[in-house]
Amino acid sequence: MTNFLRTIILLGVLQGFIVSYLLYSTSKGRSANKLLAVFLALLSLASFNLYSSYYNWYGSGILRFVAALLPWVIAMPFGPLFYFYIRSFLDSGFTITKQRKWQFATIVVDLVPALIAQIYVIGVLLNVIPRKPAPWVLVIDTYNVYSDIPRWLSLAWYVFLSARYLKQYQQENSTTPGLAWLKQMTSLMLIFLGIWFLFLVPYIIPEYTDRLLGILDWYPIYLPMTVLIYWFGIKGLIMSYQETGEKKPANILSKEQAGDLLLQLKKVMEQEQLYLDAELSLTGLAKHIGVPSKQLSAVLNQHLGKNFNEFVNEYRVELFKEKLLNSENETYTITSIAYDCGFSSQATFQRAFKQVTGLSPTAFKKEKTRYN
Repeated sequence: MTNFLRTIILLGVLQGFIVSYLLYSTSKGRSANKLLAVFLALLSLASFNLYSSYYNWYGSGILRFVAALLPWVIAMPFGPLFYFYIRSFLDSGFTITKQRKWQFATIVVDLVPALIAQIYVIGVLLNVIPRKPAPWVLVIDTYNVYSDIPRWLSLAWYVFLSARYLKQYQQENSTTPGLAWLKQMTSLMLIFLGIWFLFLVPYIIPEYTDRLLGILDWYPIYLPMTVLIYWFGIKGLIMSYQETGEKKPANILSKEQAGDLLLQLKKVMEQEQLYLDAELSLTGLAKHIGVPSKQLSAVLNQHLGKNFNEFVNEYRVELFKEKLLNSENETYTITSIAYDCGFSSQATFQRAFKQVTGLSPTAFKKEKTRYN
């Protein structure tokens, strides 16, 4: 039975690397496919590390030495890659800006064990650290146990962001091809997070760590991970070809055309105040100014670094700030003012306001009142 389970993991590793290569290198692909390719490759790399440890593929001294100096489990990028894949799949104009790239900086959590090993080796070679690996190995093993906490939290946060984004997107574009597939992906990730959480709780308790691994090993985590590799790989590859085959030529704008469109956007938002309409959608705004919705989305992403909701909500937040600080509105509640500014729900308003200002509406009012 053990050999059977390990074979399943090995087959997942092989398929993961093959599909990753196909997704990343295909000429028909786009950024979404590359993001999914990297995501699958990292899942496969972690599974390969587990499988190789079962059969002691690092049996020789040289291989053990090299393996100890390299990071094999790189899990912190799982969340950003998954979230950006969904955004990029639905929005052809989505780009990973410099600000978004910083979200991958958490990879340092995964690099610490290899860095500790490198420090030890260099120290031994320079005769500044005694040749006693046991304490260093203990530090690395202990770190590996507790590093799973930020890994789980990171993935959970980005899966939550993905689910929220899909919900908002569906309200405006319910018939978009591939939307059902992305919702299915998110549901599978939620199931995986649940399984991982049930494993993680006893795993991080010192008296249960070795006992848990002795009974279940890593199968409760890596078998579901293998299922993700299988399903995301096959379905993702199929969807990439279907999406590419159905895709119409993109409307590419010159810098001058993009500039004209941005001026037109500014005019309709500031003079006509379209953002006051709580039902305003990307499709509705595009129709109002007479451009394809995909073209409008691409301009917002590439030239402003924002999606449609971020763009519109910034206008709503600015109007809310003006109304909130106006003494004539002191008798109105924060919620009623938010609705007057075009927000459709209190939750959306609270989230958008904090995203723009970094403060809650109440904290913002207190700070401005104190400053004035």
